[in-house]
Amino acid sequence: MQKSQSWKLFLTLPVLSWALYDFANTIFSSNITTIFFPFYVQEVAGGDERLDQIASTFLSYANAVSSFFLVLFSPLFGVWIDRTGRKKRYVMVFALAAIIFTALMGLIAPLSLGQFGGLPAAFAAVVALFVAAKFFYQSSLIFYDAMLPDIGTKDTMAVLSGFGVAVGYMGTLVGLAVYPLVSKANYADAFIPTAVLFFIFTMPMLFLYKETPGPALEKRPFFAGYHDVWHTFKDMRRYRPIFLFMIVYFFINDAIATAIAMMALYAKAIVGFTSGEFILLYLVSTISSIIGSFIFGYITRAVGAKKAVFYVGIILFFALLLGTFAINRPMFWVTGSLFGVALGAVWVTSRIFIIELSPEDKRGQFFGLFAFSGKLSAIVGPLMYGTITLVLAGYGNIASRVALASLMLFVLIGLLIHRKIPE
Repeated sequence: MQKSQSWKLFLTLPVLSWALYDFANTIFSSNITTIFFPFYVQEVAGGDERLDQIASTFLSYANAVSSFFLVLFSPLFGVWIDRTGRKKRYVMVFALAAIIFTALMGLIAPLSLGQFGGLPAAFAAVVALFVAAKFFYQSSLIFYDAMLPDIGTKDTMAVLSGFGVAVGYMGTLVGLAVYPLVSKANYADAFIPTAVLFFIFTMPMLFLYKETPGPALEKRPFFAGYHDVWHTFKDMRRYRPIFLFMIVYFFINDAIATAIAMMALYAKAIVGFTSGEFILLYLVSTISSIIGSFIFGYITRAVGAKKAVFYVGIILFFALLLGTFAINRPMFWVTGSLFGVALGAVWVTSRIFIIELSPEDKRGQFFGLFAFSGKLSAIVGPLMYGTITLVLAGYGNIASRVALASLMLFVLIGLLIHRKIPE
């Protein structure tokens, strides 16, 4: 595909409206999952080295619970795609639910509702609302990812995937526009403006994306998805390459999902960043993600998705290694840049690898399984991280360094299994 043709493809209405949803949901991901909700948790539950570790445990466990619900329901989502041939309607429903719960976080946070378990009851309610908002946000992505084959061909999907991720990370820059509205004494000020921005940039897909539904399969019982998952696991020999990749993705995503969730607390409590400095670090990391997603779109097309995934794993390992032993801000600036490249590239390479490996008539089901593998890991990683910080809280900052180092083991296991995937 020629370069001029690539740019014309990016500017078509289906591609632009599809990519703008990546822009919209990344505003939620960066503002809520990575920056302001972690700041809010540390503000309420942290305070000294030991309490900062307890705050890390709260944050880790909240992310783990959200991922648990996604694991519970994701097998149904693939079946819904295959049964109806539609994705857009589900993206919209789940996105609007995420937006509503995010707005409720901002409405509840400043209220005085008494105490619950030694902490403000409003804090407990906001944590519960975060679990719900993140669940619905992540659920929408299953259907969003499955839309990629509808807007591209085999030759263009890798580049389109990279374009979507790059546009998504540009949403981070718009999302951070709420920072001037946030008081240092109340990071919850960011929640309602984030919900508003999420809503605004979701609207193009609602009004401009014209879906052509795929062929609907025969209707089956509502819980048939669980039977399908079990049947597909039993049929593992037939789909061995994709199941090996599911395992690889489990371990790599374990490290990525946990690092995303804990990055803000780690930078502030362990490395000594201020809130403003972390915002700048996150901006640099975002720019690295944009560059990484674009570059890896072309790398994936040039060398294949399998090799591209391996390269991403290597970059991620060195980012975690440097972050674990970071003793000053410059070291962590490099960590953030490397992690940004890996973060932007992993979504590009993984989406394409799933499409390459999965049979066309089971693509919806395999995207559900893809989410199942990734979100199962997003339970294990935060649970492990949070348990380490809880058990070792008495050792102060060492607890978080040990927790981050544990993620390198997951990446190594993933890379070793990756070598067993046949060409």
